[in-house]
Amino acid sequence: MADRNVVVTGPGEVSIVATPVEDGPFRVRTLFSGVSAGTELSFVKGTHPGLHVGFDGELGLFGGPASDAYPVTRLGYMEVGVVESSATPAVTVGSTVAMTYGHRTGWTGDPLRDRIVPLPASLDPILGIYAAHMGPICANGLLHAAAEAGGSTLADGVSGRRVAVTGAGVVGLLTALFARAHGALSVVVIDPSPDRLAVAAALGLDTLDSSAGDSAVTLKTAWRHWPGDRGADVVFQCRGQASALQLALRLLRPQGTVIDLAFYQGGADEVRLGEEFHHNGLALRCAQIGRVPRGLAGTWDRDRLSAATIDLLRAHGDDIRKHMITAVVPFDQTPQLLADLGARRRQEVQSVLAF
Repeated sequence: MADRNVVVTGPGEVSIVATPVEDGPFRVRTLFSGVSAGTELSFVKGTHPGLHVGFDGELGLFGGPASDAYPVTRLGYMEVGVVESSATPAVTVGSTVAMTYGHRTGWTGDPLRDRIVPLPASLDPILGIYAAHMGPICANGLLHAAAEAGGSTLADGVSGRRVAVTGAGVVGLLTALFARAHGALSVVVIDPSPDRLAVAAALGLDTLDSSAGDSAVTLKTAWRHWPGDRGADVVFQCRGQASALQLALRLLRPQGTVIDLAFYQGGADEVRLGEEFHHNGLALRCAQIGRVPRGLAGTWDRDRLSAATIDLLRAHGDDIRKHMITAVVPFDQTPQLLADLGARRRQEVQSVLAF
C-alpha cells in the first residue's frame, strides 16, 4: 500500500511518486490541498533561499550547506482530510480535519507530532485549507499589530484605525478580512493586478490600483489625522516584492508601522531607508508564523489562531469560496499546474487540489 506524493526534483521539475504507507496512530485520506503561491512556488522556481544555503536555527543565521536542497519531498501546508482509522482516542474516526502534511493522497498521523484542527460539520470542507496554517499566518499579522499598539487581542491593533493592505493575494485578502472583522475604521487593499483587485472588491473591500498613479499620494490625500499627519495607521505588507514594501512605508502616517507578512526571495534592494522611513519615524515588524509576539505566547498558540480563522470562515466562507478559490484541479494534474504557476503561464488567486 502506498500514498501518492508530490515531489520537486529541480526547478520546474514536479512529479507524483509512490510513498510507502507507515504504521501509526491514525490515518487520514486527503480531500483537498491548497497551493501556496509564495513559499511553495519558490521551490518550484528554485528561488527559495534554503535550496542554496543552510539556516542555523540556533544562531538564527544563514550560511553553510543548503538545508532544503532538492528533492523537496514535502510540498504544501494546507491539507483537509477525513480520518479513516484511529487507534488513539485523541482523534475521532470520520472527523474532517485540517493539517499540514503536504500534497499527498493520505497521511499517517500522530497526535504527539502533528497538529490537528478539527473542522466543524457546518463548514464547507474546502475552506478548511486555511484553518491549520494560512489563516493563522494572517491572524498572527493582526496580533503583531496589536503588540505594537500595546494590546493583546486581534482587534487591538486595528480597531478604529485606518488600515492599508499591500498585496491582493490570499494572505492580503484574508488579512484585510480579519482587519475589517475586528473593527478597522477603514481597510483598503492595494495591488497592480485588475483581476486580484476585482476579487477584493467582490469581497466587499475597498481597493486601490498601485499601477495607476502614486497610491501613497492618493491615500494620504484621503486619510487625514491632523495637519502634517496623513496616511495609514498600520500597513500589512503581503506581497513578496521589494517595491511593495517601499510603497507600504510611503503609505504610513508619521510613526506608523508596517507589519510585514511577505517573503522576499530575492532580497529587497528597492527599499529606501533614508527617505520616508527615516523622516517619518516609521517602524517595520516582521510577522513570521514561526513565532507570536513576545509576551503573548502564553495566551496565543497556533490553535487559538486557527480558532480565530474558523470564526472568519464561518462568517465569510461563502464569499471566500466563490471569489478567492479560483481553480479546483484534480490531483493528477498537480505537476502541470505547479509548473504553469511557477512559470507564470497561469494566474490564480487560490488553486486547490481535489482528491
